[in-house]
Amino acid sequence: MKAIIYSFILGIYLFVSLITTASVFAQAPTTNANISNPAPGYFIDLTGQGKTNTFGDLILLIVEAMLGIVGILSVAFLIIGGFQYVASRGNEEQSESAKKTIANAIIGLTIVILSYVIIAVIGNALLGRTSGGTFP
Repeated sequence: MKAIIYSFILGIYLFVSLITTASVFAQAPTTNANISNPAPGYFIDLTGQGKTNTFGDLILLIVEAMLGIVGILSVAFLIIGGFQYVASRGNEEQSESAKKTIANAIIGLTIVILSYVIIAVIGNALLGRTSGGTFP
């Protein structure tokens, strides 16, 4: 099992390292590599949200959506843990389980918030936006 986990982590590391070094092999440097929508009207149109139809904005939209879903799940688990704690009625085993659920939900929510901040900083830096940019 450990070998599978290590292989998976190594595969992700190699994949990310290949993607991040792909710009090194480019022929001509560009200030902002925009990949336009190949079929306007058939794919996602981001111009209505104040963004451009670039690959970077599309990836940021997907990451924002995923972080939003995980944030909602964290809040849901926080509420579930609260109900479990109230419903434990003094039973130590159930109350400890509820406390663990609440603690894990708070940790998850903190990770989601910090991930959003990190994605915002990296997204603004990669897309060439100023510090006063409108991320998301």
